[in-house]
Amino acid sequence: MSEEQHHHHGLFHHKKDEDEPVDYRKEEKHHKHLEELGEVGAVAAGAYALHEKHKAKKDPENSHSHKVAEEIAAVAAVGAGGFAFHEKHEKKEAKEEDEELHGKKHHHLF
Repeated sequence: MSEEQHHHHGLFHHKKDEDEPVDYRKEEKHHKHLEELGEVGAVAAGAYALHEKHKAKKDPENSHSHKVAEEIAAVAAVGAGGFAFHEKHEKKEAKEEDEELHGKKHHHLF
């Protein structure tokens, strides 16, 4: 797959004109920002899951709804963590592309 076709265009990715050169440093910063947002989302959802778990113990009459909310928050935390991991990988790729472009990194075959 060529380098131009490798870039993902998802929810937070904006498609640029194919004629424009790619600014890999800017792309690296963008992915770092999204990685941090994913981490914050994972922490927030995890904290909310713990909060709902505590409420389920303290409020036995409504424990079922609190357990459901806890599970949903836990799934959201895992999803946000996965998103953060994905963005970390994208950030690494952008950094490697920038280093190759500026001759800072050489691929050794052996």
